[in-house]
Amino acid sequence: MRGPDDITAIDAGYVRPQMAAIHVIEHRGRAALVDTGTAHSVPRVLAALASLGRGPADVDYVLLTHVHLDHAGGAGAFMRALPKATLVVHPRGAPHMIDPSKLIAASIEVYGEARYRELYGEIVPIDAARVQVTRDGEQLELAGRVLEFWFTPGHAMHHQAIADHASRTVFTGDTFGLSYRDFDTSRGAFIFPTTTPTQFDPQQLAASVARIAAYAPRAVHLTHYARIGDVERLAADMTAQIGAFAAIAQRHAAAADRRARIRADLRALLRERSLAHGCTMDDARFDALLGDDLDLNTDGLVAWLERAARA
Repeated sequence: MRGPDDITAIDAGYVRPQMAAIHVIEHRGRAALVDTGTAHSVPRVLAALASLGRGPADVDYVLLTHVHLDHAGGAGAFMRALPKATLVVHPRGAPHMIDPSKLIAASIEVYGEARYRELYGEIVPIDAARVQVTRDGEQLELAGRVLEFWFTPGHAMHHQAIADHASRTVFTGDTFGLSYRDFDTSRGAFIFPTTTPTQFDPQQLAASVARIAAYAPRAVHLTHYARIGDVERLAADMTAQIGAFAAIAQRHAAAADRRARIRADLRALLRERSLAHGCTMDDARFDALLGDDLDLNTDGLVAWLERAARA
């Protein structure tokens, strides 16, 4: 079903339902994708495009917020399937889309070959002639619909957000955090930052959140997960939690078991905030939904401490 403002969220099928979204922007018979999920996402998106009355040749752009594999692992497979599309990516991310060998090797080292294949399938290199790199503040038109690219570091140095001026909404990738629909209550959406390795920087991330909020968007579109409103409240929540996450890491920086301590405190913080938000799920459900994110956020905070120690 077509969403508001001719923007449709398609479930990427990554890990579990409503974990990762791929967005389709439509305008005057043309379309663009924002993020791609993995190679496993291609059939889902092609089927969704068909349900919207669009075919592969109607897609002009594949727009990446950043090249972490849950956002861009399927980019090469999508470019094979979309004959007229141009890949649009931050200049720091472009080399990894043209030659993904380093991404592949690093992912296999983390996950092991079998789990890597299960999660991501085949990561396909993209012809450099079909790759367009962005500049901060650059505008691109989709059949006359203006999209503007903002460099938003803090989660990753190669991260960009995409402002859609026609709808006054922003595609935020991971910069504006994670907001799973499982945690929605009568108070609205629940949100928290992602500090995934290896480039988390709290000052940069807070500045990027502030940049998005200053636009006063009607809504933001998160890869994890989809459209949320009440942006002013959520920006304040994000800013407060970025500071809290950094403080937790610093509090345990010298501990021999700092990873375990950081993770425990992150869990306690998010559990307390979720209960205050009115979430009624039990501890088992909470841990099932957020266990992987807590692990990844902890790893990111430890990596941040290690970079600071080397500086």
